[in-house]
Amino acid sequence: MKIGFIGLGLMGRAMVECLQKAGYDLSVLGNRDRSGVEEALERGGSEAISAKTLAESSDIVMICVGTSEQVEQRIYGDEGVLAGAKAGQVIIDFGTSLPASTLKIGADLAAKGAIYLDAPLGRTPAHAKDGLLNIMCAGDEGAYNRVKPVLDVLGENVFHLGKLGNGHTIKLLNNYYAMTSANAMAEAFAMADAAGIERDALFNVLAAGPNRSGMMEFIRNYAVEGKIDLAFSAANARKDIGYYRQMADDLGKHSRMSNSTYALLSEVCDGGNGDMMVPAIVDWFSDHLGSEPK
Repeated sequence: MKIGFIGLGLMGRAMVECLQKAGYDLSVLGNRDRSGVEEALERGGSEAISAKTLAESSDIVMICVGTSEQVEQRIYGDEGVLAGAKAGQVIIDFGTSLPASTLKIGADLAAKGAIYLDAPLGRTPAHAKDGLLNIMCAGDEGAYNRVKPVLDVLGENVFHLGKLGNGHTIKLLNNYYAMTSANAMAEAFAMADAAGIERDALFNVLAAGPNRSGMMEFIRNYAVEGKIDLAFSAANARKDIGYYRQMADDLGKHSRMSNSTYALLSEVCDGGNGDMMVPAIVDWFSDHLGSEPK
């Protein structure tokens, strides 16, 4: 199958490399940074001039961009994916998007006979390069079964989660919980410093019980050893928590627990630290425990 791939940031370019190594024929479309496009071309890929032409020449279209707004920019318009979509074609959004946007795009593509799947990702670009992602796919099961051999190239753990939108919903639930846990652990380390308790002593006690988790260990590895195992920025974390809160609003519900997480991440980002990796928020807490939020 011919694959069209839109979005060659750190994750997208790693996925493209993985697919090309597995022998797939790829057409790619990037944005401002052309380095990922050039790498794909060197491995034998081709470059599309627009999302429309990419869709016209592809059996599967894959999109890996940062926001729902960016997805919609690639889907709609005279040169968008929708303009070039065809019956039976499968379009997959690998990003972390708003479920309401996903459902709208799915309905518009269905009107042309194309099928939309949401398949947000877990793990890192390093995992993507080796085909070890976690893929949370949702949408038409027949289409999922058709593309699963390709998803199995990219993912170690590939899930089908039911109806369209479920993948993005579960990813937002996952990231809400993960970022809330990460920032709670970061504050705990900073508060331990203030109380004169060694960080590793705190971690060893917490880790001996049911609190232990991979996210907790990511924060510990930075707090104790200065290692960044979770390359996820405060700005991306705020975006995802904001999407979680929007999703709750769209469901007619109110999220209480996300209030403090969103406020904390907004304080970090609004202070000029949006590029700070989430584990390094330990340092931000150390500098700000003595001050009230602005």
